[in-house]
Amino acid sequence: MTACQGLSVYRAVVFLRQLEPRTGRTANEVISFALWPIAVMTVLHRVVVKAVNGNITDDFRPVYNAALAFLNGRPVYTANFDWVDPHYLYPPSGTLLMAPIAVIDPEKSRWLFIIANAVAILFALYLLLRMFGLGLNSIAAPILLLGTFSSETVTNTLVFTNINGLVLLGEIGFLILLMKRKDLWSGAAIGLTFAVKPILAPLLLLPLVQGRWKVFVTAIGIPLILTAVAWPLSADPMDFVRHTMPYLMESRDYFNSAIVGNGKYYGLPTAMIYALRGAFAAIVLASLWLLYRYYRHDELFFLVTTSGVLLTASWLLGSLGQMYYSMMLFPLLMSVVLKNSVMRNWPAWLAVYGFMSYDSWLSSRFMEAGRSAEYMKTTLGWSLILLVIFGVLAVRYITARREGRLDQGIDPAFLLEPGEKQPDDPLAPEGPEQPGVEPTPAKT
Repeated sequence: MTACQGLSVYRAVVFLRQLEPRTGRTANEVISFALWPIAVMTVLHRVVVKAVNGNITDDFRPVYNAALAFLNGRPVYTANFDWVDPHYLYPPSGTLLMAPIAVIDPEKSRWLFIIANAVAILFALYLLLRMFGLGLNSIAAPILLLGTFSSETVTNTLVFTNINGLVLLGEIGFLILLMKRKDLWSGAAIGLTFAVKPILAPLLLLPLVQGRWKVFVTAIGIPLILTAVAWPLSADPMDFVRHTMPYLMESRDYFNSAIVGNGKYYGLPTAMIYALRGAFAAIVLASLWLLYRYYRHDELFFLVTTSGVLLTASWLLGSLGQMYYSMMLFPLLMSVVLKNSVMRNWPAWLAVYGFMSYDSWLSSRFMEAGRSAEYMKTTLGWSLILLVIFGVLAVRYITARREGRLDQGIDPAFLLEPGEKQPDDPLAPEGPEQPGVEPTPAKT
């Protein structure tokens, strides 16, 4: 055998060994080997089967029709809001960005839109792992992939074919770039989402309290520029102001998991609805104060936890909250890998079940109870996660004040004791620094 042939055989053997099923040597490896194929097949099922099959709820059709009308110089804002079918609600800037989807036929366009959202979600999840100092070889990777694509929020985003996957990518990009001190780019990431829908607007409080004014240049400038370009190209831009915006300001009593939406659906007194909103507003303000006062220097924890509080509060206390908005809470949920996370308790994950689970509680045997459980689970889940975050922070504050260590922060005492060995944490970041993110002062 010649040397060249020997080298070829060696390469073939090495390649085949890469394909050989490996036996897990540790619990982490066993769990990873078990979850990766299940996670990958779940992704394929959601994209190729569930999403392509579609649903009676079709968020893509009105967007495609609006884009087609825009390209042909016809009126866009003609929706009849007396019907409960999905309406076209994007501003002219969003219409401009969405217009290319109408260049090809609606079926192929919808498939491409599904793929674009799926790729955006996958990339956002990868960036989320890196933001927490984790990689694809971490046990957290298959857990995150399986959990997200099994959730209602990702499943229905793909099945209904809306733009939330791209908005999630904008959110993760905004947070990462904010941590890397790339303020103009951070503002650009969130500004592009504002051009389509302002669901992430509460997150501007983060750079505001940090005094990062450059973020606002692009966050506000990009949607304004796109609006200026789209306005003269639209056949009826003022109808967005006169016809669509009043509808957006209303609190509807269907497909609305906000307190006011469910309150109206169940006929609660107006005073009770305002009282509930006021009570949760007070809880949110107290949580935000504790986070700012004691955690603003622990940047990763502060950004992901505060963003979760702000977004959840905006859906629960605002005029409209829909279950699949919960996708934007993935950074909060991922914070469970941090040792001082507010998510390391079972009530937090009971709340997550409420606003993430794809389970339907409609029952042919217990109709009234099943309908109430189905319609209320998101509202209750958002309410509980706000209560849990406030409860964890309040107990930490009370304990630290009683022990006279508020000057050291309010983290649990065992996290503040130097030199104390902590149990191995399979979800913990791989190293002291987070790849691609400037390191922040450690709390451990």
